[in-house]
Amino acid sequence: MANKTKKTVRTVEAKAAAAPEWPYGTKNYAIFAAALLVIIVGFIFLGQGSITLAPLLLVIGYCVLLPIALIVKCKPERTEPAVPEQTE
Repeated sequence: MANKTKKTVRTVEAKAAAAPEWPYGTKNYAIFAAALLVIIVGFIFLGQGSITLAPLLLVIGYCVLLPIALIVKCKPERTEPAVPEQTE
């Protein structure tokens, strides 16, 4: 019976190790939210007829902030899965 328990724990650990990690953290989401806000404000100014501020905001949102949000590596804090300890 003890061998079966060890085997199950090993398979759980192997599955946890093989699971892909999401590379984006809270800093990435904050930059992404700022980019969306700048883009929305840019479209609002564009609708009001601004020919200088609106394109500037849209270029900053699309060409600067969005790529930064995708490229910057801010990995989230990793929490270890709860695995029962083995007694031998």
